[in-house]
Amino acid sequence: MTSFSSLLTEARACIICEAHLPLGPRPILQLHPKARVLVAGQAPGKKVHDSGVPFDDASGNRLREWLGVTREVFYDPEQIAILPMGFCFPGAGRSGDRPPRPECASAWRKQLLGKLRHLEVTLALGRYAQAYHFGEASSSLTELVKSWRTYWPRMIPLPHPSPRNNLWLRRNPWFEVELLPSLRKRVSEVLAR
Repeated sequence: MTSFSSLLTEARACIICEAHLPLGPRPILQLHPKARVLVAGQAPGKKVHDSGVPFDDASGNRLREWLGVTREVFYDPEQIAILPMGFCFPGAGRSGDRPPRPECASAWRKQLLGKLRHLEVTLALGRYAQAYHFGEASSSLTELVKSWRTYWPRMIPLPHPSPRNNLWLRRNPWFEVELLPSLRKRVSEVLAR
């Protein structure tokens, strides 16, 4: 059985989809076996690729606000694990970044999640993470997020916090009124243990 540190070192050195990455491989993830909250995201964007720090962009600012946590708490791997569906920047598409490369999930996800035995809440951000955690046949993003109480308190579907989703947030005011206060309270309770 591979130790956690060996597995994480291997994942951070991964180059399996190198030929498909316009900027080359730079796996970006944050994990520790003691983590109690998992942020299951999509894939790093260009800014995150450049900095090497997960959610080191406008999406991260919004996500930390949604969770009600400081940067210090967010970047403490013993509290919050960050495991995107794709570890490297997949390149830009016509209306945003390309989808996460599928090789990461099949090569690493199950093994890494198996090491996170103290998780109490998983936040599935966006359609790719939701398809993995809720099943390929899950409803539309809006319907899945609206049904958040069904999965509460262990799994919480969220839209991606990208500024590209400002229109979705304006069209769905219930998200900030109903879900976000409960989310902040849940994260606070879990991290206080």
